[in-house]
Amino acid sequence: MEQLSRVTGATIAVLTVLATRGEPCWGLAVIKASGRPAGSVYPILERLETAGWIASHWEDDTSRSGPRRRYYELTDEGALAARAAIVSFRPRDAVMKSAVTPRVVTP
Repeated sequence: MEQLSRVTGATIAVLTVLATRGEPCWGLAVIKASGRPAGSVYPILERLETAGWIASHWEDDTSRSGPRRRYYELTDEGALAARAAIVSFRPRDAVMKSAVTPRVVTP
């Protein structure tokens, strides 16, 4: 499993959905649960799979109408890494605010 080169708020949102589901989740459900657009969720899913954090498979149910669903789930190592990433993630604004300490000027 590879480390991610960047972890954004959108990545954390996708990891949170996958970590809290407890079962494979299809792409559109990840989009809806994360509140992120498909244009950012699907590239994140692809990046996570390439890095070995998640695995995916196509559904086998041929009785359902509509296009086949692709299901995603965290690997064992990915689940551990996802929990660590979620806990340690701090948005850039929070980091910037904590880095700025007010100066006290005394006369």
